[in-house]
Amino acid sequence: MANTRFYLDERGSKKDVPRVLKIGIAHKHKAAYISLNVKILPDQWDSKKLRVVNHPDQMLMNVYVSGVKQKIDTMLLTLANEGKLDDMTAYDLKSYAEIQLNPEKADEERKKKLFAYRYLRFAESKKESTKRIYMDTYKRLSEYAGDKLVLLAFEDITKEWLVAFDTHMIKQSPSKNARNIHLRNIRAVFNEAIDDEITTFYPFRRMHIKNVATRKRNLKVEDLRKLFNFPCEEHAQKYLDMFKLMFMLIGINTIDMCNLKEIDSDGRVNYYRAKTNRLYSIKVEPEALEIINKYKGENFLLNILDRYKDYKDYNRRMNRALKKIGPVKRSGRGGTKEYAALFPDISSYWARHSWATIAASLDISRDVIAHALGHGNNTITDIYIDFDESKVDEANRRVIDWVFHDKK
Repeated sequence: MANTRFYLDERGSKKDVPRVLKIGIAHKHKAAYISLNVKILPDQWDSKKLRVVNHPDQMLMNVYVSGVKQKIDTMLLTLANEGKLDDMTAYDLKSYAEIQLNPEKADEERKKKLFAYRYLRFAESKKESTKRIYMDTYKRLSEYAGDKLVLLAFEDITKEWLVAFDTHMIKQSPSKNARNIHLRNIRAVFNEAIDDEITTFYPFRRMHIKNVATRKRNLKVEDLRKLFNFPCEEHAQKYLDMFKLMFMLIGINTIDMCNLKEIDSDGRVNYYRAKTNRLYSIKVEPEALEIINKYKGENFLLNILDRYKDYKDYNRRMNRALKKIGPVKRSGRGGTKEYAALFPDISSYWARHSWATIAASLDISRDVIAHALGHGNNTITDIYIDFDESKVDEANRRVIDWVFHDKK
């Protein structure tokens, strides 16, 4: 049987600071607490008689306190008589009691505990690049649940609901790993809600999010030479040049390449990676400098954002062009082009994977490769000991010599 008891936290040395009186509902060896509209000093609460003492408003406070206890005790007795008590947790009883005590306020608080409200609040707390990923998930949730999304409680999102949502996403995202990103975003919001005691419900206990093995997104040295030396059409050459530059800048991401400002006096580009906010410093080798000078920008180091709407627009066009590089045939009276793509699955991100793979083939140490790619473990050693950047410079020079000049 559930029962109630008052609780005033008297811990701490500051005896002159008023404390909030709470009423706890104990059930199934756990307790959930409701804060009351009573603030008193430790010596103003008689824990034996369960009364406020030595306070100018003690009469009103005691009427209020005893009234709250009576309402909750009556509620518990009613639930027990209806056979509902055994199916409820202490947290469930707390939520139910809050509604009984203050229906209007409880309704407003209930809205703040709904999944969509918490999800948007969680997304808003993230940095811009991460927020975009969470909002993409929210868009997919809206497409699936429609107007009902804003009314869903955490308890409504069951394992079966998540499986149906995952099935719905297959139309737009056939990749299991891509869909898993959205499921993990939902899981992160559940974890925060549980930490904040918004809910105890957790559908992911029986739903494991496992990535599936995918083909590595990299090109071997022979493939890179074939791609880099292919006499592609003029409109595709500018994209191929930028892919080369990304490779020679150790797999720099498109957004970071677009936002590069300058080459410093030491011949290096320095930037904070948008995805991780980690500082990178890369020596610009002569082969990379040649491409940079060819596509010099007005407001940025490169002219990409002078010509394209944003980095996303450019990245889409770049990936589309890279996938078409290969022998071209014309057929029919109109001379329709048919592309025999060298690497039909290639994307800008392959530059990063390819650099790492080739560096490993040259027996460059894992530590150097990890540091070059920004994959440090953030250990105490990483924080307090500066890595010798010359090791990364040497590694990049070796990779470039091997790919572009056939020289190990």
